[in-house]
Amino acid sequence: MAAIIELHEVNVNYGKIQAVRGVSFGLEEGHIIALMGSNGAGKSTILKSIIGLEGVSQGEILFGGKKVSGKSTPEMVRMGVALCPEGRRIFPEMTVMKNLTVGAYLRKDRAEIKHQIEEIYKHFPILSERRNQRGGSLSGGEQQMLAIGRALMAGPKLLLLDEPSLGLAPLMVQEVGNIIKNILKRGISIILAEQNALWSLELSQYGFVMENGKIVMQGSYEELIKDNYIMEAYLGG
Repeated sequence: MAAIIELHEVNVNYGKIQAVRGVSFGLEEGHIIALMGSNGAGKSTILKSIIGLEGVSQGEILFGGKKVSGKSTPEMVRMGVALCPEGRRIFPEMTVMKNLTVGAYLRKDRAEIKHQIEEIYKHFPILSERRNQRGGSLSGGEQQMLAIGRALMAGPKLLLLDEPSLGLAPLMVQEVGNIIKNILKRGISIILAEQNALWSLELSQYGFVMENGKIVMQGSYEELIKDNYIMEAYLGG
């Protein structure tokens, strides 16, 4: 199966600070991989570099086999990449409906946008019930659903999820996991960046462990849970 996204020896700098160093990986269409590591390991920077929010100082990124390093965020969204950012970042004063509509800002077909919103409501019935409420009045879990729904409004082929379990109660983390599984069933590829390593690895076909901007270990769930260092440092073993 063809890779939807490939990174080859990618470096990203913040001024003189090298935030990402020599990162390489690929993701097959319709699959999910986990980027695991502590806060500041470089996970979010990689997602931002894929969608064009951060520039790549060295190396290249391919999407659908085409080089996309240096493309703008609107270009990447048009090509089929969407980001659900850390901290949700919904618009608290806007209604649920308007928050979702913002996710389709590059789409012009109103009938298609309306259809997409109804699809999101089927996917997240609670958002349908809350459609006229302000985003800021939702619970943390509902806001996370709204943030994921907003990203899906762009009609992505590749969804980038940045810390979707952050700050959620255990039952809601489980619910977000179910949502991710359902998104995969629709054929959308996912990169899941998470500090909650065990949860993200259980959802994924393959995992990459990051430290100080580099990938220090990779493998399947079965391979990584056998490693004593990974178990102690990341998986609570």
